[in-house]
Amino acid sequence: MKIEVNHITMIYPSGKKALQDVSLRAESPSFIGILGPNGAGKTTLMKLLIAGLLPTRGNILLDEKNLLSQEKYLKSQLGYLPQSFGLYDELTVWQFLDYMAALKNLRDANAVNEVLVRTNMTEQKKTRIRNLSGGQRQRVGIAQALLGNPQLIILDEPTVGLDPEERVKFRNIFSEMAQDKIILLSTHIVEDVQAVCNRVLVIHDGLILFDGAPPKLIAQAQNHVGVCLAQTGDAVPDGCQIVSKVHTADGIRSRIVAEHLPPYAQLCEPTLEDAYLYCIHRPENRKNPGEEQKAK
Repeated sequence: MKIEVNHITMIYPSGKKALQDVSLRAESPSFIGILGPNGAGKTTLMKLLIAGLLPTRGNILLDEKNLLSQEKYLKSQLGYLPQSFGLYDELTVWQFLDYMAALKNLRDANAVNEVLVRTNMTEQKKTRIRNLSGGQRQRVGIAQALLGNPQLIILDEPTVGLDPEERVKFRNIFSEMAQDKIILLSTHIVEDVQAVCNRVLVIHDGLILFDGAPPKLIAQAQNHVGVCLAQTGDAVPDGCQIVSKVHTADGIRSRIVAEHLPPYAQLCEPTLEDAYLYCIHRPENRKNPGEEQKAK
């Protein structure tokens, strides 16, 4: 399977420009992590990829044909978990998944049982959804996305509400499935992306600021991450983003990211989280494209 996003711009009726001239290519196998702050355009991009929205400009190709002309084929190959999804509370887990399998026109009698096993929900299959915990409901959402072994899986914050052990399990499931599929994972949990994705997109203000392998993004933050010790009440130096703070007997030990670190900061090796913050706060990445055109 191959997806091509060609110069997509998405402007909502309110006038909000959610995506600005976005282009990307992906083909199986590929596991792509999408990082960006709230309102960056991540969910809009995903809705365009499932034909849930029509772009203002540009087009999307699926296997070299226009996405909108083969919606039936797309849905037969798609597993999708939106950030906010509804479940039928009066149904049992098995009944809900059986209903979703029917909507997908799946004729494999074992399809539901397979995803119940994969998501560790076999013991809850006769439980009504209204009686599930938040993490269990999330697992049901993931299960319906995996029904039918789809070739394109789009996951918007799939591990929200899961405990650390469950998150690791699902990361491994997604990673295993990505061996012959395209998986797009949007999340605020940078650790999930670093653990399983072979490619990362950083989206901010409707623009793709970075598209490449995680180590390449991390390399960009070399010499821009440091640790410094400060006393309570000390101001953070201008241009510095605080990644974390730890209170110690000697003061507050802060991990910071900046284009120019203060001279007293001790350099340290960047993580993907550091690199992500550095990417979205770099001065050249904060410019409006229109302003750059005027400057030229």
